[in-house]
Amino acid sequence: MARKTPVEIRTRDRDAVEVAWFAPLCDDDCELLGVRDPAFASTWEHTADVLLTADRLGYGNILCPSSYLPGQDTWTFASAVAPRTRQISLLTAVRCGELHPPMLARAIATLDHILRGRLTINIISSEMPGETMDSPRRYRRSREVIEILKQAWSEERIRYQGEFYAFDLPAQPVKPFQQNGGPLLYFGGYSPDALDLCARHCDVYLMWPETEERLEAMMADVAGRAAGYGRRLDFGLRVHVIVRETEAEARAWARRLVSRLDDATGAALRDRSLDARSLGVARQAEMRGIADGDGFAEPLLWTGIGRARSGCGAALVGDPDQIVAKLNRYIDMGMRAFILSGYPHKQECELFARHVLPRLKTGRLAAVQGRLPA
Repeated sequence: MARKTPVEIRTRDRDAVEVAWFAPLCDDDCELLGVRDPAFASTWEHTADVLLTADRLGYGNILCPSSYLPGQDTWTFASAVAPRTRQISLLTAVRCGELHPPMLARAIATLDHILRGRLTINIISSEMPGETMDSPRRYRRSREVIEILKQAWSEERIRYQGEFYAFDLPAQPVKPFQQNGGPLLYFGGYSPDALDLCARHCDVYLMWPETEERLEAMMADVAGRAAGYGRRLDFGLRVHVIVRETEAEARAWARRLVSRLDDATGAALRDRSLDARSLGVARQAEMRGIADGDGFAEPLLWTGIGRARSGCGAALVGDPDQIVAKLNRYIDMGMRAFILSGYPHKQECELFARHVLPRLKTGRLAAVQGRLPA
C-alpha cells in the first residue's frame, strides 16, 4: 500500500515525476574513485556526450553544475550544447552574485529562448572563489538576486533598492520564453538562512541522500516554512545510482568503485570543493558514520561514494525491482524530482535508462505548472 504523502506539495500528480541526470562539468567522472583517467576528463566532447546521451534516452532534465574546479564554465557549456538537444531540459546552476542581476536575467532569457522553455535554474549561494562572506549575508544577496529576477520576468520595469543592488531599468530585454513566473528555481541548502530563502522564493527543494526518516523530517520542516509564506514547494533528491540485473552484481560494482581509494586521496577530493565545510556536507558525513560495515546507512543506500566526494555522497545500489521500489517510496513521501548520476556517468546513464527509466511515469514540472506557452 502506498504511504500517505506526509507534506503538502505543489505537484500532487504522481505521473509528473521529473527524472534527471548529471553533466560532469566539474571534472567529476571516473571509473574508479580516486584514480585519474584522461578518458573521463571534463572536456567539451566528453561532457556533451553524457548530456546528449541522456537527451536521447529520454531523461527529462540534466543538472549542469558550477564550481571553481578544473572543467568548464556552466553558462558557456549550456549555451553551446542547447541547440544540439532534442527534448531534455537544462538545470543550469546560477551562483548568486557572480553576474550583475539584470545581465544575469538577460542571459537566462536568452538561453530560455534558445531552448524554447526547456530551462530550469539551480540557485547556488556559495562564496565566490577567494571570497569570505558569512552565511546570512550570502543568503541576503541571493534573496535580492532572486527578487530582481522575478521582478524582471513579471513586471515592465525593474525597480529595486536593496543592500547589494539598486537600479531602475526597463524589463523588456530580459523576458524569458517561459510564462507564469519564468524558469523554475531549484535549490539545495541546509542552514536556517538557506531554508528560509527556499521557502520564500524557490520552486523545488533539493536534498542529498539520507535515511528516509531524516528526509521526511527535512521535507516537513521546509514545507512548514513555505506554508508560513502561503506557498507550496516540490521536493527532489540528488543521489547516485548503481543498478545491475542482480543485487549481488550491483554491490560488486560498488565495491569495485572504491577498491583503489585510500583515505588521504578521498579527503583531498572532498576538501577541494568550495562547499566542503557546509552543513549539508556534514550531514553526508553523518550518514557514513551510521552506516554498517559495508557502507549501507539503510537498505540500498550506500555511503561509500562520500569517501571521495563533497556534497552528494551516497548511491542507491540494487537490482531493477529494488531501485524502482525505492524510488516509489520516495515518490510516496512527496518527491517529484530525481537528479541521478553514477560512475562512469555515461555508462550508468545508459544502465538506468535500460533497467529503470521505462518503469517510471515521468513528466516535466515546468509543463505541469503551466510555465510553457501554448
